[in-house]
Amino acid sequence: MIEEGVLEMQENYFIIHGSFGSPFGNWFSWLQDFISSDGRRVYVPQFPIGVGYQNYENWSKLLKYYLDLGLINENTTIIGHSIAPVFISKFLTENKVKVKKLIFVCGFNNYLGINEEYDAVNKSMYFDNLEDVKQYANEIICFYSDNDPYVKYEVEKDFADKIRGRANFNTKCRTYKQ
Repeated sequence: MIEEGVLEMQENYFIIHGSFGSPFGNWFSWLQDFISSDGRRVYVPQFPIGVGYQNYENWSKLLKYYLDLGLINENTTIIGHSIAPVFISKFLTENKVKVKKLIFVCGFNNYLGINEEYDAVNKSMYFDNLEDVKQYANEIICFYSDNDPYVKYEVEKDFADKIRGRANFNTKCRTYKQ
């Protein structure tokens, strides 16, 4: 049995995939292994995907489960890819949850035009008060590049600029198709 308050003191990490993604795509498994190699707790949940299933309501229900367990707190670092950064920003803002650090990779908001399926599943994630997430993280780091096959450079840069995260531009970043 875990003593009350122990979960809130532990440093832990969440890695959240993007649209039509999985915990096993892109670089997520490598990153999970790297972070957990010295005993840190890493959670990489599978969020519902596909038209009709991937939406803010369903994704927030799953993340709320972890929040209610006390696993998301001021000692948590959340790493999000693609649509996950705006989802995380919206979730933390709406639930008024403070975390240690946010690391966003190729994040975007209010961007339509990838294709009909992506537009359909991403639309409910968007929100107007993106800047408010700054209140709910001690540090925000954004990675973006000019060779993402799905989202334009300008859109990713605009996302990073809006939340005023420490931005890291990398021309060597690659998004791997699953």
